[in-house]
Formats: sequence, C-alpha cells, structure tokens
Amino acid sequence: MLGQRIHQARLAADLTLEALGQQLEVSKAAIQKYEKGKATPDSSKLLKIAQACGVRTEYFFRKSTVTLSNVEFRKRSTFGKKRSDAVQIRITELIEKRVELLNAFPELPIPRFAVPAFVPSKVEDLDEIESIAEGVRHAWELGLNPIADLTAELEPLGLLVMAIDVDHKAFSGMTATATTADGQYYPVIVVSSRWPGDRQRFTLAHELAHVLLAGRLVGGANEEKACDRFAGAFLAPRDSVIKELGAQRKRLEPQELYHLKHEYGLSMTGWVMRAFQCGVIHNEVREAAMRMFSVRGWRTNEPGEPLPNEAPSLFEQLVYRALAEDLVSEAKAAELLGIPRMRFYRERFMESADAVTHQ
Repeated sequence: MLGQRIHQARLAADLTLEALGQQLEVSKAAIQKYEKGKATPDSSKLLKIAQACGVRTEYFFRKSTVTLSNVEFRKRSTFGKKRSDAVQIRITELIEKRVELLNAFPELPIPRFAVPAFVPSKVEDLDEIESIAEGVRHAWELGLNPIADLTAELEPLGLLVMAIDVDHKAFSGMTATATTADGQYYPVIVVSSRWPGDRQRFTLAHELAHVLLAGRLVGGANEEKACDRFAGAFLAPRDSVIKELGAQRKRLEPQELYHLKHEYGLSMTGWVMRAFQCGVIHNEVREAAMRMFSVRGWRTNEPGEPLPNEAPSLFEQLVYRALAEDLVSEAKAAELLGIPRMRFYRERFMESADAVTHQ
C-alpha cells in the first residue's frame, strides 16, 4: 500500500522517477524500489517525498476507500493521458477525504443523490432538453431566477463537487462515479479553478447534465451537444430569456449581454446561443454576433470584469461541524483540509498569524 501511494503521489505531482530521486538525493532505482515495495523509505525520506509531491504524510497511510468509474474528462487532446491520470489520482485523494468525513457522522449530513423521477429513461432529441432543464430547476425549487452560487445549490443534493487547480488550459472539468468499499456511490463533478466564473458555471452545468442524462440519450442524440443545451437552459431558462430579451429581436447589444452575463452567470456568447435556441433571434443574427465576437477577440476573452469563481465550501463547513460535534479531532480536521495544524488553529479561531506568534 505504501509503495502504491508513493507512486500515485509522484504521478499526481507530475514528477518523473528521476525528478523525485533528485529531490531526495537518491537514484531512480531507489524510487522504483520504494514504489514496488522492495524497499521502505525512512521517516525523513518519506517526509521529503510528501513535500516534493505536495501531500501530507498521512496520505501514504490512508486506506484506499473509493474507486472511480465512468470517468469522463472535458479536455482537449493536448492535455494528454499522463495529465489525465494525474488529475484522476488527485481527485481520488480528495474524494477519500470526503467519504471519510461523511462516514464520521452517525447519519449522513447530505442525502444520497438521486436523478429526479420525471427525467425520462429515453431522450431522443435536443428539444426535450429544454423541458428537462426546467423540470430539474422546479424539482430542486430553484424557480426561474438567476442561480447566484451554483456549487451551493449542487453540493447539498449529494453531489461531490470540487474545483481543482490544474495549470493547463486544455482541462475544463470531469465527471465520475465514486464507489466506496461498502458499495455506496457518489456522483463526482470537477471543474478547473483556473477558468473565470462563467466558464466554470457552464462546465458545472454541463457535467451535471452528464450525470442526469447518463444512459438516457438514444436515437443518435449527440451527448456533448445535449449537455451543452442543458447547461444553457439550466442557467438561463427559456422563459427568463424571453423576459429579458423579448420574443423577437433583430440585434443584440454587447452591453446588454454583458449585464445579463453578470446577472445569470452565463457568458455573453452563451446568451447569444440561448437567444437563438429560444427563437428570439434568427441564425443570421447569431452568426453576425459570433463574427463580431471573433473579430474583437471575445470568443477567447470576453470584455469587462470576469465573473467571480465558483468555490465549493460544503466540505470545509462539514469539517468544522464534525469538530464541533466531537466526531473528529483537531488533528484529523487539519488533515482532512490538508493544512498544517497551526494554520488550522488560526483559521479555526479566526486569528492572524501574528496573534498566534505573540501568544
């Protein structure tokens, strides 16, 4: 188990055998022996491995409690298999911590996620997606108003939602199913923390669609297009689009789209697409808007202030709840959050570093 954990930590940190060996001042062969279980690093070397790989030493001794299946990445080909494997390992560790925390409670503090019963077992075309997105909002009591904090709405439903820092623009997000040793499963949605808020929100809604529509698309319906359609309709429902833009338009103003972007958390480009999908503009208007966006470079970077990032917070909140209910120790809480105990102490009591130093 220790060797496997060292191997996983190295891959997750995107380190070669040689690179890790250099940091430990040992040979590549020595690292291979550690990973294959033919040799055991002493405590000082294990600490150096942890520091090099960006993990705490507790990681090497935590039992594997989950397996990932149905892993689907939202990435471009330039991201590559090696980076994908590293992200998957990082996600597995984060999920293990979440499952460990949830299991500390006598009763689960969040429900088991369930696809709303009205979602049909067979979806044949994109036109059905609009009504499904509207139905999901109704089932989750979201109404038709803008969703201010998407992760705050998704996490309490039993979805494991995470934002991770991946230093590569080719990665947007992923979905997976996490299965625990006792057979419980959790849908997992991951988004890159590097993207602006509107891109994150669309990716989160897109990944949610993959969870809701898994195995339901038939008749040649394209899954990616279906999930894109759901994401747009979920963030900006048809009735809201018509209320904001009117039933028919011959032109859309950039400032108008900018304000709607910040109200609904859907990009300016996304609003052009929703206007077209909802019949507010014809295809010629959509194409003209897209040409203008391309000329101005807005397809890559939209103008004005970016939307704030989505930041999942339920896990941290539950750590403090578990601590308050004496379900975990302070040391375990710090380990679950992946921060040094002194820093955890400061954050727990909302103290500055200077205040703790002078005590």
